[in-house]
Amino acid sequence: MGMLNRPHSFLMNDLRNTVARNLRRLRTDKGWTQEELAFQAKVDRSYISQLETGVYSASVTMLGKLAKALGVNAGEFLKS
Repeated sequence: MGMLNRPHSFLMNDLRNTVARNLRRLRTDKGWTQEELAFQAKVDRSYISQLETGVYSASVTMLGKLAKALGVNAGEFLKS
């Protein structure tokens, strides 16, 4: 079934999981702990953990803050 035919909740779960996976990869590629990223992005470490495990979805504003902290384009979070 194509992505456009999938129910909205599945699409949102896919996006949340994609962001989570990419956030973790980008952070570990820099050799940073969750605490280091949290400090750089000025957010709580537990929030980073919850984003990386897909518990929470990041807002566009938060993706911008995380991208700036990591030195990447925010579009990196959405790559498959």
